[in-house]
Amino acid sequence: MSAQDIIIRPIITERSMMDAQEKKYAFEVSKKANKYQIKDAVEELFQVKVVKVNTMNYDGKLKRMGRTEGKRPDWKKAVVTLSADSKEIKFFEGM
Repeated sequence: MSAQDIIIRPIITERSMMDAQEKKYAFEVSKKANKYQIKDAVEELFQVKVVKVNTMNYDGKLKRMGRTEGKRPDWKKAVVTLSADSKEIKFFEGM
């Protein structure tokens, strides 16, 4: 699996922007990726030094459209903590 396949998208919320000041960044990642693969992918894509990776699995919400019921897909979130001497990820700056 390549780094682009592991990191799907950044998660941009009010909480993640506050955590970015402490060098913690949130990403939606592949459900099959483990912490070591996520760490290597972030270091390769953004040229930073990762200290810690926390992962969370989320179940998709049940949604209704009229009388038919469906489910959004399950997804995985990773919160990546960078080292103190590492540079910030440019994507999260200025938001």
